[in-house]
Amino acid sequence: MVPLILVLLLALLLFGAGFALKALWWIAIIVLAVWLIGFVVRPTASGGRRGRWYRW
Repeated sequence: MVPLILVLLLALLLFGAGFALKALWWIAIIVLAVWLIGFVVRPTASGGRRGRWYRW
């Protein structure tokens, strides 16, 4: 009975870790897309140069 519970807990833990990693990949892809869009559509600064699209 104890080995069965340990196997089920391990499966639950691995499923949770897999879901978290998949969610982190989607977040990373979304952040990359927003960064690329901001890089392309950044405003023009004085002198015709491209300004920074972020505030920091």
